[in-house]
Amino acid sequence: MNIKVWSSVIGGLMLAAGAQAAEYTSIQSDKSSLHFVYKQMGVPVDGSFKKFNTQLAFDPAKLANAKVDFELNLASIDAGSDEANDEVASKSWFNTKVYPKATFASTAVKQLAANRYEVSGKMTIKGHTQTITAPFTFTPQGNSAKVDGSFVLKRSEFAIGEGVWADFGTVANEIQINFHFLANASK
Repeated sequence: MNIKVWSSVIGGLMLAAGAQAAEYTSIQSDKSSLHFVYKQMGVPVDGSFKKFNTQLAFDPAKLANAKVDFELNLASIDAGSDEANDEVASKSWFNTKVYPKATFASTAVKQLAANRYEVSGKMTIKGHTQTITAPFTFTPQGNSAKVDGSFVLKRSEFAIGEGVWADFGTVANEIQINFHFLANASK
């Protein structure tokens, strides 16, 4: 092939790659989920949160500009029963009357592999702020993308489960947080 043909091929590939690059700026709440798993007396227990808001600016080609802000309505918890939901809303657990929201604000996003990334930032629950790092996969699908990840939260770092609930033999300190978001590209 001559140089003119190679230039056309390379130019076409670069345009195609640029056309696929997009900034993702919102999530589809109805197709997204936030689940957790913890152990109570050694037995795994599942739960979820139903209401959360996310502000997103994610372009895989411009990670230095990536930003994720997340706000979670703690009263939207489903811990398996009305009794459990009332208990975790109490002062010993989330104290939702005083602290109705948990928040996360990213400070950095970096690429780990082809479609694997890691977001770091400040999580605040019950007035306690800690740095959290969560690996995730990012899978584009047309004008949307699947974002799946997880991290371990230590409830003692946020004063979740105080008093008689502080015993890690009853409720483990580690809580596995699993998230699945369907992100939309900006138009």
